[in-house]
This record gives sequence, structure tokens and C-alpha cells, in this order.
Amino acid sequence: MVSVLVLSGCGSQGQPAAPTSLTEEASTARLVDPGEFAAVVDEPHRVTINVHVPFEGDIAGTDLSIPFDQIRSEAGRLPADRSTGLAIYCRTGPMSTTAAQTLHDLGYTDIVELRGGMRAWQADGRRLIGLDE
Repeated sequence: MVSVLVLSGCGSQGQPAAPTSLTEEASTARLVDPGEFAAVVDEPHRVTINVHVPFEGDIAGTDLSIPFDQIRSEAGRLPADRSTGLAIYCRTGPMSTTAAQTLHDLGYTDIVELRGGMRAWQADGRRLIGLDE
């Protein structure tokens, strides 16, 4: 126990601890279940973004499709006001987690992410649009 205290005292003062994992970093987005995500998408000033590649359908109300790995290069398509609420999703979650971190790094402060992605959306009995049926 003494060594833990000694080691913790070696860090520089005044600097926050570095995140220990991508999951901790991604806490910049609020993860919500499909029911809450549906309500968020319906908010009038929120921009909903499908970040999944390849295209596998959209959630109704989606405003933009920007691949998760092109968020920085497509930043001109995003709202100029960084306080604009964003709702993001992918197929299962990892791509939207990466996108959430990128959006946070770009200065966006209100990011909501669909927990479990489109699979969770469909498992909750909700439809995707834009697919040939």
C-alpha cells in the first residue's frame, strides 16, 4: 500500500490524469438506450448523424451520414455552433464511440450516442429506413 501512495505522489501536480482506456475517453458522449435515443432524435435542434460504413440503413430523422473515420475531413458539414446537440449511431457501437471522441476533440459538447447501435434499435422493435425490402 505504501508503494501505491509513493507512486501516486510522483505525478505532476495540476494536471489531470490521462484516460486509461478508449471507454474512459468516450465518456464524452451520453450513452442512451433506443427509447431515449428516439426522443433525442425528435428534439428540434439536434443533428442526428449515422457514422456507420458501409451503409446498412438509417434511423428515421437522420440528418447526415458521415463515416466515423471521416468526421475530421467532413467537419465542414457539421454545425458551426459547437454547442449544437448531436445524436450519433452506427451498427453496433464501436464506430460511434470513435466518432464521439473525434466530435469531442473538435469541440462539440452535447453528444448523445445510441448504446448498441442499429442492432439494439431493431431489437427494440424499431425500423431502419433506406433499405430495399
